[in-house]
Amino acid sequence: MTNPTNTAAAVWPILSFRDAKGMTDFLVTAFGFEQSAMYTREDDPTVVEHAELRWPLGGGIMYGTSCKDDSAFSQRTPGNDSVYLVCDAPDELFERATKAGAEVVRGLRDEDYGSRGFSVRDPEGNLWSFGTYWGA
Repeated sequence: MTNPTNTAAAVWPILSFRDAKGMTDFLVTAFGFEQSAMYTREDDPTVVEHAELRWPLGGGIMYGTSCKDDSAFSQRTPGNDSVYLVCDAPDELFERATKAGAEVVRGLRDEDYGSRGFSVRDPEGNLWSFGTYWGA
């Protein structure tokens, strides 16, 4: 299913990770995100100041290392976010995600509103839901 409104996504959730570099690898491998930007701290390249992953069907996420500074974004507790992403091939994505170690929260299923999808937990505890539903 393609985007019925045929517009670019303008919503980019912002997440905070304990291990932002490790989560980059996981999200690319498990879910198929495409890395588009990563800026690390000059004196400590393990600290991600800002990074972006694009979602193949539009939009993406922004993120960084938690507790890197005193900003409200950095001080959020990691592992408490929940994101829904539209996908075209949920069965293939479910196999890919579970093979990469994502914890199944809700298995692959058809919903009464016409979507097919699933939900998993990433290594830091965030919930990721995937489905064919584009919204009303």
